Amino acid sequence: MNHSTLLILGARSDIGMAIAHKFAREGYNIQLAARRAGCLGAEKANVELQYRISVTLHEFDALDIASHAAFVATLPELPDVVVCTVGHMGNQSQSEQDVHAATQVLRTNFEGPASILGALANRFEKRGSGTLVGIGSVAGERGRASNYVYGSAKAGYIAFLSGLRNRLVKKGVHVVSVLPGFVATKMTDGMDLPTKLTAQPNEVATAVFVAVQKKHNIKYDILFFLDCNE
Repeated sequence: MNHSTLLILGARSDIGMAIAHKFAREGYNIQLAARRAGCLGAEKANVELQYRISVTLHEFDALDIASHAAFVATLPELPDVVVCTVGHMGNQSQSEQDVHAATQVLRTNFEGPASILGALANRFEKRGSGTLVGIGSVAGERGRASNYVYGSAKAGYIAFLSGLRNRLVKKGVHVVSVLPGFVATKMTDGMDLPTKLTAQPNEVATAVFVAVQKKHNIKYDILFFLDCNE
């Protein structure tokens, strides 16, 4: 039985919890990190009961950049795999008129995730092993009038992950960029999504697990695209 450890940043998200279940099913111990992490008590108990593995809860705020180094230092153990599912779509119209709303979208989708993965990357590099997974979006591939603030943040994040991957490829650290298309989650609730083009969180979770295990490029048709180091 595998006893590696997975850290999920933004664990209150639907994709985050789907990934927790997938990796726990495969024998990973799980660290769930999120704001108001105490609210995940029921999920913690459920995952532990179902899969007979260890789950710990950790308070984490992606936007509190100053706390990131301390967060990493106080983890009970440095994980083998980290998946960052932090994200915030925001409202494009609001972002166009309210600089604070736009900044929140930019910071949540780029600055915060890049900061925490950068801190973890340094620790992984010193250890000489580990996998970092960042959830981007196909929205970052081209500016669209309907969501260009969100898309521009994801574009920056994708570039960051690409550079991090190139930096660490010879250091024993694997960096995976996950670019979902439409995914049925709380974040997209209320949006008119095309059913046949919309993935479920458990599909993303399975794809992430395969990418981590096999360390190869995977393309999943029109649902989502994975780019990882060979």
